Parts: sequence; structure tokens; C-alpha cells
Amino acid sequence: MVVRVRIRVMRENKVVETPALANSGYEAETPQLLVPIRLAEELGLWPPTPNMEESEFETAGGPLKVWIAPRACKVKVVAEDVEGPETIADIVVSPIADEVLLSDKLLSKLQIALEDPGEGLWRFRWEPKERVRRSEPPRRWK
Repeated sequence: MVVRVRIRVMRENKVVETPALANSGYEAETPQLLVPIRLAEELGLWPPTPNMEESEFETAGGPLKVWIAPRACKVKVVAEDVEGPETIADIVVSPIADEVLLSDKLLSKLQIALEDPGEGLWRFRWEPKERVRRSEPPRRWK
């Protein structure tokens, strides 16, 4: 099991809610939301727009070509009883991803505390340690 949280992604006049994998191993310089091409299409970012930069990420599986739209969206966690803080994030489009990933910096900005990733438990940092939340089921975007 892993931790997935329900997020709301807002870009221009588009709003999408989806589960996202809380991946503390996804290190980034800025808050980044890695999305599959299908979600990038819904957000108006595929095919790549002129303001997007092509880049290459080093991953455990080898190099990955991605397209980055800096500061392209606002993101917040939407739990059943509360919403988290809203933050601005880069959108990273991956041609091989089939679900949404939150970078380490985005996890911090969203104030997510991973309590027990093996059991899929998390909470907001401002909540008491006894208040644990369960992981969302995955959504595959392929």
C-alpha cells in the first residue's frame, strides 16, 4: 500500500479532482505535479505549449523525457471533511506515467504528513497525530 490523497488541480478555467501518489522519493527543486499525457490534455497542456520546456529526469528506470510548465497550476488536497492549503506548482508531463505524482516539495507545501506509507495512512501536519486518514484508491489515466 502507498499513500494517495485526493487533490484538486486548477489551471485557468479548468478544475480536475484526482487521487495523487504522495511520493517523497520524487525530489524536485520546486513544487511539482507529475501528470500523465491524458490529464495534461484535460488541463490544456498537451501537445506541449510554447512556454513549456523539454527536460530529462533521471529515474530508477533510467532517463525520462518530460515537459515542464512552470507555475502552471494551483493544487490543494481535498479530504472528506476539510481542504488543505492551496499552492502553486509546476506541471511535469510524463509520456509513461499512468497516475499523478506529488514531489517532495509539493508534499511539504500541501502540509501532508506520511504517517504509515505501508498501511496507506497520512494526515495534515496541523492535525493531531491520532487523526490519521486512509489512502485514496488509485486512478489510472491511460
